[in-house]
Formats: sequence, C-alpha cells, structure tokens
Amino acid sequence: MTPLQVGLQPPWLVVDLGAPLQVLSFAPHRPGLVTARQIVWREVRNADLPPGLDVGPWFADVLAERGLQDAVAMLTSRDIRRVTRASCTVADWTVEALATVGLGNAEAVGHRLPPRDPEAAGYGTINLALRIASTLPGHGLTVAAQIEALSLVAQARTAAVMAVGLDLPTGRATGTGTDCIAIAASPGREAHAGLHTALGEAIGHAVLQAVGRGARDWMEENRRPCAG
Repeated sequence: MTPLQVGLQPPWLVVDLGAPLQVLSFAPHRPGLVTARQIVWREVRNADLPPGLDVGPWFADVLAERGLQDAVAMLTSRDIRRVTRASCTVADWTVEALATVGLGNAEAVGHRLPPRDPEAAGYGTINLALRIASTLPGHGLTVAAQIEALSLVAQARTAAVMAVGLDLPTGRATGTGTDCIAIAASPGREAHAGLHTALGEAIGHAVLQAVGRGARDWMEENRRPCAG
C-alpha cells in the first residue's frame, strides 16, 4: 500500500486513506463507526467560533463547501503546519500515524483546570489519525479489535504526553480537554489489537513517535523544559 497522501492547504489538512475504509472516531464531524476515504483537520481560532455559534452545522457547511462532507473531520487550534507523522511495520501490519499536538489546554486526568484562552495559552488539542493496513490479502479488523486499537492509541498518546513532563497545578499533564482520535482500517476477522500482539506493538510505536515529536516541538516553542 502506498504511503498516506497528505494535502496541506492551511487552514485545511486532508489525509487521503487510499480507499474507503472503516473509520472509528469521536470526531466532531461523522463520529462513530463510518466508512470514509478522507480524514480532515480544520484549523480554527477564537474568531472562527464566536460565542453562541452552533459548531456542528457550521462545520458541516464549511466542509460541504470544499466537497469534504463525507470525510471524518476534526477541529484544532494548533498550527496544522506542525503536523508530525510516523509509521511502524511489525510482522504483516503497517501502522501510519499523523498528529497535531498542542498542550495549551492540557489536563491531568481526574481533574479539571479553569477554561483558558487558547491564544494566550499557546494553542491546544491533540488530534490523531491512524491507518492500519496488512500485507495479507483481506486481512482486516473486527469492530472489537478496532475499539481495542483505539484504547491502545489513547494509552500511547498519554504515555508520550507524560514523557515530556508538563506539570500542572493538578498534576502531570496526560492529554488535553479536546483530544480526538480517528482510526482507519479495512474490516476483517482480526479480533485482537492489544499490547501482546504485533498489531498492538506497531500502533504503540507509531503513536509514541508522532505524538512524542509533536509534544516536544510544542514544549520547545513555548519555552517549557522537557523531562529527561
């Protein structure tokens, strides 16, 4: 399979999956388990989302204007030009990960901080997209395996964020309040994607690399010392 094709035209980042795939996400546009060929980022600022705006219909409209209404789409205040990507192949599985990483609205899980102005705080949100592929014909994931894969992505994202050592009044940052994950894969019979599997290893490695690089970039830009 050819590498993911990424189109960057700020404020848009469009990822072509190469074929319609089963996408599992909690994205603001087309969440849940859907079929899509594209995963999209839209960069926004406070001026794009004034108080009282119904974001869902607005986002659907701007996506339709660009012919992207069938994509799974996410919003971020992070500069999308700072996208990071990584891939990992283990056995017959290849996982490609793309991430935009901002920690301006970081939280320590189990606690909440007061709302912050993203422009003053250095922009937040970690948006992640993965494509999972196999070299074996017809080798895809069950819905249960894709759900397990999503849990592993979240685990790796959290590990990568904690590794940079952003300490908050409530504890060490584990993510942000508006993180989003989208995982694309072909449907199939593979029932497991946990830490003991080749697929789980590939997922974890790719996410650690993509999110870790993005988190370190954000820390450097915002003059925060990284742990270690």
